[in-house]
Amino acid sequence: MSGIRPTGFLHLGNYFGAIRNYLRMQEDFDCFFMVADLHSLTTHPDTRELKANVHRVLAENIACGLDPGKVALYCQSHVHETAELYLYLNMLAYKGELEKTTTFKDKVRLNPENVNAGLLTYPVLQTADIILHRAKYVPVGKDQEQHLEMARNFVNRFNHRYGEVFPEPQAFNYNQELVKVPSLDGTGKMSKSENQMATLYLADEDELIRKKVMKAKTDSGPVDPETPKPDYIENLFGLMRLVCAEDVVKKFETDYAQCSIRYGDMKKQLGEDMVQFISPIRQKAKDILDNEEYLKQVMEQGAEKANRSAAATMLLVREAMGLNYYH
Repeated sequence: MSGIRPTGFLHLGNYFGAIRNYLRMQEDFDCFFMVADLHSLTTHPDTRELKANVHRVLAENIACGLDPGKVALYCQSHVHETAELYLYLNMLAYKGELEKTTTFKDKVRLNPENVNAGLLTYPVLQTADIILHRAKYVPVGKDQEQHLEMARNFVNRFNHRYGEVFPEPQAFNYNQELVKVPSLDGTGKMSKSENQMATLYLADEDELIRKKVMKAKTDSGPVDPETPKPDYIENLFGLMRLVCAEDVVKKFETDYAQCSIRYGDMKKQLGEDMVQFISPIRQKAKDILDNEEYLKQVMEQGAEKANRSAAATMLLVREAMGLNYYH
């Protein structure tokens, strides 16, 4: 089970850090992928853009290869049991531990005017999302490991108090280092909202992709053979390894080692290969967005699968908690 917030546009980092993993998982597991529209309300209470954003996230995920026939691709708000389980779990979550969460502290610092209860209990809602399907595996990056640890705590408290209902969710990826896609200016990773010229979005037009890549930071090149690469140059090579042919990467590696590298040529090549990679996804997402009837179908189909799973879990939860007063 995994969720993605409908805030900002999906970018190359989302693709290589998460979606590429989802594409493999949909072949091997029973998967629930959710658009976290309720989560977005904690920081984006204005909902005027929400419908368009939800549609775009769905369209971009499908354009990347997620198959609504194989997975449950659904909106969080379409599964009403989430709110019920969230409420029960809140009784097992303590103010002190929630206030210590790194993401909570970050959000408070960034937006001290909007410290709402939803922000504080964000990890509780996240736990409800996961365990509502009794999910065992959660494909997450490093930044979410603390939340997953908390989810295991809540699960253990529930199971201890009311009886074994939930498995402990574990972080999952295919035994490989999770890819962190560097920003083009070499100051961190690509972001949905910050520094848009240093991030390659799946919705970027061809010319903009080329322009962004050409602006990537370089220097005058190495002077001595076998000089180690500075971070921002290593970043460019990292991006090349994602989308360029192996022999192309090798050629520029050799040029670098021999001090004959021409960064202009390297960036041109990277720009073209990025265009080749992103433009079919962008076009497919546009076609899907133009077909509102299809998107509605996808959401209904996803909600049906998610609701079936949630209803079965909540029967067990109410039974375990003794909230079944009819019998």
